[in-house]
Amino acid sequence: MSTRSERAGTALPREIRTDIPARLDRLPWSRWHWRVVVGLGTVWILDGLEVTIVGNMASRLAEKGSGIHISATQVTTLAAALYVAGACCGALFFGWLTDRLGRKKLFMATLALYLTATAVTSLSWTAWFFFLCRFATGLGIGGEYAAINSAIDELIPARVRGRIDIVINGSFWIGAAVGSLASIALLNTALFATDVGWRLAFGIGVVLGLAILLVRRHVPESPRWLFTHGREEEAEAIVSDIERTVERQRGEPLPEPDEPPITVHPRRSIGFVTIARTVVRAYTRRTVLGLSLFVGQAFLYNSVTFGYAVILTTFFKVPDGSTGYYFVVIAVGNFLGPLLLGPLFDSVGRKPMISGTYVLSGVLLFGTAWLFQRGDLTAVTMTACWTAVLFFASAGASSAYLTVSEVFPLETRALCIAFFYAVGTALGGITGPLLFNGLVSSGKPADTTLAFCIGAALMVAAGLVEAAIGVRAERRSLESLARPLTAV
Repeated sequence: MSTRSERAGTALPREIRTDIPARLDRLPWSRWHWRVVVGLGTVWILDGLEVTIVGNMASRLAEKGSGIHISATQVTTLAAALYVAGACCGALFFGWLTDRLGRKKLFMATLALYLTATAVTSLSWTAWFFFLCRFATGLGIGGEYAAINSAIDELIPARVRGRIDIVINGSFWIGAAVGSLASIALLNTALFATDVGWRLAFGIGVVLGLAILLVRRHVPESPRWLFTHGREEEAEAIVSDIERTVERQRGEPLPEPDEPPITVHPRRSIGFVTIARTVVRAYTRRTVLGLSLFVGQAFLYNSVTFGYAVILTTFFKVPDGSTGYYFVVIAVGNFLGPLLLGPLFDSVGRKPMISGTYVLSGVLLFGTAWLFQRGDLTAVTMTACWTAVLFFASAGASSAYLTVSEVFPLETRALCIAFFYAVGTALGGITGPLLFNGLVSSGKPADTTLAFCIGAALMVAAGLVEAAIGVRAERRSLESLARPLTAV
C-alpha cells in the first residue's frame, strides 16, 4: 500500500495519472456535500461568536467585581490585537503543516486547540492570563482558516465553489448574532453575577465546537492532497465511496467527468523556498491581488467587530447591556449579503462581483462618515448605515478567502491561504483595532470620521485592484486555474 511505503521511507510512485479532480467536480449536489459544509464550514460561526462576545463584554469585564482586573480599553485593543496576532501565527504554522501532513489531521487538531483555549479563558483571574488565552484561541482559529478553506475547495464541485465559499465565510455573522444575543442575557446582572456571566459566555463556543467536532470526524481527507503525496489507492477509495454515497442519495447515475485526467509526480513535501518562489515569481499579480483584498477587509472588519460597541456607548450613550441588540442587526445584514449575493459569484463572475462589492461598500462608508460628521445620525440610523455597508462588504470580504484558496497551486494552497490571511490580517487586523479604537476613544467625532474614511479608502482601493488584475475563476477546476507543482 502506498501509505505504508510512504511511512517506511520507500520511493513514491514515479508518476500517477488520475481523473479524481474531474470526478469530484462533476458530482451533483447532495446530502454528502451538506455534511462537508456543516463539518467544516461552521468554524466561522465560532470565530464570529468569539470576537463578538469579547467585544460586547469589554465594559463588564472592566467593572469592579468581575473577578479580573482589566480595563475596557485593554479588552478592545490589546486583547483584540493578541487574538488576531495568534490567528496570524496559527495560520502560518498550521497552514505549513496542513500542506505537509494533510487537511484532516490539522482541521481536527486546530479545533481541539480552539476548544481547550476557549474553555480555559473562562477561568481567567488576571489580565495577563486572559491575554495569553486570547492568543492561544487565535492560534486555533488561524489554523482552522488554512486547513478548512483548503479542504472545502478541494471537495466542493467547481460550478458551485464560489457561492458555497462565500456563504460559508459569511457564516461568521451567524456566530456574531448568537454572540450578541447571548451577551445581552449573560451580562445581565439580574440573571448572572458580574463575575459569572462573562465566564459562561465562553462556554457557548465550547459546546458548539464539540458538536462540530462530532460531525467533522466523518469528513474525509482531501483526495487531491492524497494523490499528490503518492497515496493514490487511498484517494481512489475515498472518491469511490463518495460517488457511491452521492449516487445512492440522488437515486440516479452520475454524469461522466468532462475534464481530462492529470498526471503528477508525487512528492512527500515541497520546500518553503520552492513555494515562495512559485507564489512571488510565477503568480506576482495574484499575490498583489490577494494582499489587497485581505488588507482592505481585515482593517474594516476587525475595527468594526472589536469597536462598534465603543462607538454606541461613546457617541450615542447606549447602555453597555444594550449594544448587543444593535450588533444583531448588523450581523444579520452581514450574513444576508453572502447568502443573497453568493450565487452571482458563479453566474455573473468573480471580477465584477468582487470589485463591485468592495467599491460599493467603500462608497457607502464614505457616505456614512459624512453623515456622522454632520451629526445627522442616531444609534438606530448609524446601525442602519453600517448594515447597508456591510451587506456588500461581507460578500466582498468572503471572496478574499475564496480568491486566495483557488488561484494558487494545490500543493501550496493551505500555506498561501495562511500567508495572505496572516499578512493581510497583521496589517489590517492588528493595526485596525488599535487605530480605530484609539480614534473612537478620543470622543471627538472628527477622529471617528477619519477612522471610517480610512476603512472606506482601503475597500475602494482593493476593489479597483480586483477590477484591474482579478482572475475569472468561476466554474473552473482548481487545476485549470493553477497547474499543480507536481504536474508532469
